Amino acid sequence: MTTPELTVEVASEKHLKFVDEILRTIEDAAKVRGTGIAKRKPEYIVQKINQAKAVIAMSGERFAGFSYIETWEHHRYVTTSGLIVHPDFRGMGVAKMIKDMTFTLARIRWPKAKIFSLTSGAAVMAMNTKLGYKPVTFADLTDDEAFWKGCEGCINVDVLKRTGRKYCICTGMLFDPEEHLPAKIPQEVLERIREIDAEQHQSEEK
Repeated sequence: MTTPELTVEVASEKHLKFVDEILRTIEDAAKVRGTGIAKRKPEYIVQKINQAKAVIAMSGERFAGFSYIETWEHHRYVTTSGLIVHPDFRGMGVAKMIKDMTFTLARIRWPKAKIFSLTSGAAVMAMNTKLGYKPVTFADLTDDEAFWKGCEGCINVDVLKRTGRKYCICTGMLFDPEEHLPAKIPQEVLERIREIDAEQHQSEEK
């Protein structure tokens, strides 16, 4: 029997029926790895799907993988989190397909945001590096308490707490959009450009 072609897309209402399977896959992956994946409630995954902050991989009508996006400090920081691949589809490049899509979605929706990742997986670290992430200390990541509270679902949260949130089993990685620009435009010029664009937009509406 031939496996249907794998597709990756921004998750939508039609994918809500896979929420339970997504949560089971997250839980099973955490058991296998023994680290690095926080448990999530069904309503949390539903919210991400409804907000177009989730990416899903499908093989025909079968669930193949998932990841979601979180934003912090008024969109100054963005994380692509919870990357999982169903056991039946591992070794097929699904994780990279999902990672590429979540990264693209984050860059399009929040082009000025710093994108970061906390991961204990070597494969994810390699993918992050190719996308331009760099290893950083936890001090370079968001201070938003809501983000760090999310780590309480991980079995290694005691390490994070014992070290005063300075480090844990996971490695912090950061993509800074300003570092990937070949030249820097002064702030006053950017403000002038915004004014010109706003005036142009108003004239087009008349």
